[in-house]
Formats: sequence, structure tokens, C-alpha cells
Amino acid sequence: MDEHNRPIHTFQVCHVMEPNQNNWLRSNWISREAAQKVFVELRFTLRDCNSIPWVSGTCKETFNLFYMETDESHAIKFKPAQYTKIDTIAADESFTQMDLGDRILKLNTEVREVGPIARKGFYLAFQDIGACIALVSVRVYYKKCPFTFRNLATFPDTIPRVDSSSLVEVRGACVKNAEERDTPKLYCGADGDWLVPLGRCVCSLGYEELDGTCLALAEKRGARVRDTSG
Repeated sequence: MDEHNRPIHTFQVCHVMEPNQNNWLRSNWISREAAQKVFVELRFTLRDCNSIPWVSGTCKETFNLFYMETDESHAIKFKPAQYTKIDTIAADESFTQMDLGDRILKLNTEVREVGPIARKGFYLAFQDIGACIALVSVRVYYKKCPFTFRNLATFPDTIPRVDSSSLVEVRGACVKNAEERDTPKLYCGADGDWLVPLGRCVCSLGYEELDGTCLALAEKRGARVRDTSG
């Protein structure tokens, strides 16, 4: 049950009594779409080993996250040796038997970056080595600078570079009946934010700007009359 007492679906494992655990869970194939780098958000609960009697030396409080790139979306036999480790995942908060009795859900959230990814997609895999854990949700996403409009120019969806320290320079396209005064540019940052606007477009001769568009002067006068009468 979650914090609002609603049922939730989880993947759980708790083989803490036997040593040398090596349990795996693999995701379905995930298309990378336009991404070069993706983010994996994990939400999970983990039992405090000290709250479980008679498990000294066999109980763990971490699990491992792996991935494998592939162009194939089906008929891939699972072979752990083909997977690359992303990180060892530990909990900021672990729960005890008392928390279970009080129905307290101590959810942890961890985010990891994966990339660069060059193949069409990838699998995620989770390795348990002897923890008492419940995986509540896995969210996979990537960041982009979304289509935007700035200074009478449009800028398309843009994927940031894998190198988070460098920006992607994007040249804008002037809207209809506008022309470049200075080349309109924006820079796409690693977090999907547009930065450093440079240059602009201006309305062509015989047109004037109104609400981000360039209207012929007669059309603009008519628009003003309609706005006043409305």
C-alpha cells in the first residue's frame, strides 16, 4: 500500500537468509527515440538488515543497475555478461519491522544517467545480491529543448549533447513576412533549457509586428478595430 493506503504493484525479493544471491529482473526493450542520453528514475523500498534477526553476513542493503544496448526488440536471450553496470543503488531510508506494523512506506528515489546510447534501444536489468527490496516504479526519460518562438523566429525541438558541459547552437527561422536583422540563435543546454538568445528577425517593409506575427499594415489596423469593438 502507498502512503494514501492505495494498492500498488511492485517487484519484490527478500532472499536474505541464504548467501551468494544472484537474482535478476530485466525490463522490456526500450526505444531510445531521439535521445543520446537517458535518465532512469527508480523508486523503491529497502529493509534495514539490522531489523531482521539471524541474517548477519547474508543480508545486503544495495542492488545493482545494468543496461544493454541493442537494435533488436525481441528474441534476445538474457545473458548477464552482456550487460554494462550503471551503478550500485543504495537507499537513503530503509524500513524496519516496526514500520511494517505501522504501514509506513519509506520510498527512495534515485536517478542515474545512461549514455551515450547509439543503438536503436536498450534493456535495463536489476541485480539483487541478497537485499530485501521492493521496486515500486521505473521511469525512463530524456531531456530536450522544446520547440519555441523568440524574437520573431522559431526554433525546433533540439536534443542536448551527451557532454553536459557543451551547448548546442541552433539557428532560428524567421516567421512569415519577417527577415533576419542579425542571425537569430539560441543555445540548447544539457537540462533542456534554451539559453543565450542572440540576434533577431524583424518584420519586412510594409509589415508590422503584432502578437509575435508580422501583419500587413492594413491588416494590423483592421485587427486593432476588431479588438476595440470586442
